[in-house]
Amino acid sequence: MPIAKLEGERETMMSQSSADPEAFHGFEHAGWERAALPYANFWSGLTRQTIEPLLDAVRAAPGVRLLDVACGPGLLAAAAVRRGATVVGVDFSSTMVAEAGNRFPFLEFRQGNAEALPFSDGCFDAVAMNFGLLHLAQPEQALREARRVLRPGGRVGFTVWCAPGEAIGLALVLDAINAHGNLKVPLPPGPPFFRYSDPSVSRRALLDAGFARPEVTWVSQLWRLPSPDALFDAMYDGSVRTAGLLRAQTPEALRAIRVALRRAAEAYARGGAVELPMPAVLARARA
Repeated sequence: MPIAKLEGERETMMSQSSADPEAFHGFEHAGWERAALPYANFWSGLTRQTIEPLLDAVRAAPGVRLLDVACGPGLLAAAAVRRGATVVGVDFSSTMVAEAGNRFPFLEFRQGNAEALPFSDGCFDAVAMNFGLLHLAQPEQALREARRVLRPGGRVGFTVWCAPGEAIGLALVLDAINAHGNLKVPLPPGPPFFRYSDPSVSRRALLDAGFARPEVTWVSQLWRLPSPDALFDAMYDGSVRTAGLLRAQTPEALRAIRVALRRAAEAYARGGAVELPMPAVLARARA
């Protein structure tokens, strides 16, 4: 398939319009209730690589009251506490909140919706969201909520994946599905997965939410997996949208996709492990 057409297929898979936000919200919520522990096991070594740059962006330090939105297993919250910040983590998945609490029992984690935060106006100095924006039915509303709970002059920061051309792990799985399965399966439509990979879109979203002086940077990352098969397992067990796509394939297609992913990942083997480039976009602004 020509490269341009394949890029279009990738974007079609991850770029639906959210005609029914409640359906997409329910799909994501059910997925994270299932995937909380596998996500923590497979993805934490990767997603922790943006934590320090993100905390730098929101100036987490002693005396700063920080809200970790879509906190997942609590890694960012724990890192912010190590800097001396006072932190609350919030996630819509009760299973994820429990996982964060088990890992960091000395921290405060609450179940809550990023699109309707359970906090009063202006009660935080900083809001951070590490890859959470990708999983929300109404990400623009979540940014408005972040603005609402920030004091004047407070700081917001979020990360998302770069587009598949740079985020190789995502490219490999989408290419394998395109070659051996079906990208167009009936999943609840959600916002474009790679919308905020475009720096201009991230800047505009922050401005539209009421923030000022948005800046967007690029964070280089490597996803180190123990084996070529771990890429399929991470996507199938530890994700939601991509897992939904994989789980909708026929058994024959799924077997072929697994084999194709194994072979593709083998090209990135280094010293007994697999190293996949997975850069991220980091956006920041002031309230």
